[in-house]
Amino acid sequence: MTAPPQDAARGPRGPVALTLLAIVAAGVFAGFIALGNWQVRRLAWKTTLIEHVSQRVHAPPVAPPGPGEWAHVTADADEYRHVRVSGVLLNDRQTLVWTASDEGSGFWVMTPLRTDDGSIVMINRGFAPTDWCGRDGHCAAGPAGEVTITGLLRMPEPQGFLRHNDPARNSWYTRDVAAMAAARGLHDVAPYFIDADASPAYGAQPSWPEGGKTVLDFPNNHLSYLITWYLLALMTLAAAIYVGYDEYRLRRELKQTPPRG
Repeated sequence: MTAPPQDAARGPRGPVALTLLAIVAAGVFAGFIALGNWQVRRLAWKTTLIEHVSQRVHAPPVAPPGPGEWAHVTADADEYRHVRVSGVLLNDRQTLVWTASDEGSGFWVMTPLRTDDGSIVMINRGFAPTDWCGRDGHCAAGPAGEVTITGLLRMPEPQGFLRHNDPARNSWYTRDVAAMAAARGLHDVAPYFIDADASPAYGAQPSWPEGGKTVLDFPNNHLSYLITWYLLALMTLAAAIYVGYDEYRLRRELKQTPPRG
């Protein structure tokens, strides 16, 4: 008995198989192109965001939006504006929010500030370590009397995914302005808070709470993403061209093969 050849020649694919391959290839190609186009738009958005934030952060401080403008405050239009506000700190109603920084675990010290018109603006006075505040949260009160604070306007943070604020236990993990205001019995509270600027250093040790801790790092990997998606689209197109050429070659060879018998 003669053994069959190890590599039998493959004939051309049928029309149904070719149609299915073409539909799959077109869908994959269109999907990769759509993802690449989306990353192009994301790159433009992120570049504009970084430029706007840089301009706002380094601009001279201005007055923050007042009560008449609160309804129109948005992250795109207002976040990271450099602002200056004056008033009296309500130290007996401050809230400590658990956080971690490059200096270890500690708290954001969130203290309400009552302005001249009676409205409240929540001030993030800065970071304080647990060994300064103590785990029972008895941080030292802020300055008394009229104060002027400059800093960056920030939008409230939503509830955390893994850890949730528990006002009843005075346990806070996000800077949720509305929830803190409700827990402290505050009214006419601005829908944002202000990250206080860093205070001048006195001596070798920082003065707690330490301001100027706003993180201004915006990862921008969209260029590498869009290149990846477009390369995958190009590879899909190249594979489709190869399959198409291979099918053409097989059909041409089949026509050139003399009939048997």
